[in-house]
Amino acid sequence: MFDKSQDINVLNSLIETTLDSVDGYRRSAEEASSSRFSGEFLSRANEREQVVRQLQGDVRRLGGNPEDDGSILAAAHRAFLTIRDRAIGGDDQAVIAEVDHGESYLRGKWEAALKNDNLSPETRTLITTCWTSVREGQEKWRAMHENMTNS
Repeated sequence: MFDKSQDINVLNSLIETTLDSVDGYRRSAEEASSSRFSGEFLSRANEREQVVRQLQGDVRRLGGNPEDDGSILAAAHRAFLTIRDRAIGGDDQAVIAEVDHGESYLRGKWEAALKNDNLSPETRTLITTCWTSVREGQEKWRAMHENMTNS
């Protein structure tokens, strides 16, 4: 028998971090000078919102209250980035680097959840399904960041 509270805690942690990702993509869309990047960021933010809705639905199914806000740490990080960007000016390469950094953090959170042996099979299946979207986004921006820095 699996402990529902364990599933709820893990899902809420993923919700919080994925909401941070949504906010980060929206901020990146505003900061990008290229409309190509801006559109990609908005598309990824929308995709991540769908992931959040799936996770929130599962928390409700389990009888919990789903997170609906990102983390305080991410809010502080975004404030720092805003100050930094105003001081030194942002460019697309810097924006992509920050997206890559955020995606790496997000990837770590999802991978930790996937390694949790105390999750119910239903929750593990949902996390695995949603992970595909998260992983693809992370891999895309990592490759773009590497291409920009090697050019």
